Amino acid sequence: MKNVFTTKNIAGMAVFAALSFVVYLIEIPIFAGTPASFLELDLSNVFVMLAGFMYGPIPAVIITVVKELIHITVGSTGGVGELANIIITTSYVLVPSIVYYYKKGIKTVIITLLIACVVQTGISLLVNKFINFPFFMGSVPFVPTETSNSMFSMLWTYVLAFNAIKSVVISLITLLLYKRISYLFKKINLQNS
Repeated sequence: MKNVFTTKNIAGMAVFAALSFVVYLIEIPIFAGTPASFLELDLSNVFVMLAGFMYGPIPAVIITVVKELIHITVGSTGGVGELANIIITTSYVLVPSIVYYYKKGIKTVIITLLIACVVQTGISLLVNKFINFPFFMGSVPFVPTETSNSMFSMLWTYVLAFNAIKSVVISLITLLLYKRISYLFKKINLQNS
């Protein structure tokens, strides 16, 4: 653990957090013109996942938290959306970054990213049902009301499809970038051993 938090690695994690935040500001609507037009795709988790492979699971979670804390200053959810994103992103990055820490290679990356897509999509349904929908329907997180439950019942298929699309797109981009910069992973892992 001491080797992860070297000055050089902390600087690298700061760069990944900054890149992740900047990309976070570019959001693409997936279901424009539908009741779920509020669901917008951003690719910030590509950098979080790459950092997870490069530095490990704990730095990936730290980068996620830093990115979301910065986003509170420009967001409009009072931290609730950012809390939801921390939970969803952490569920996405943990399995790949933990497994990769012990077993490197492209096969590990592909298999664990597939698992991450399934886990993240499932967790996103729970987070939306118990955190986002209650909050945005005038309640407090973790206290679903009849209104938030009926709205979730109407939109859960959009939430499911959106998170499946998002996790697959992020995984594919991560995979493409991984193949191009895998030499950096090897270099950093040698320094941390």
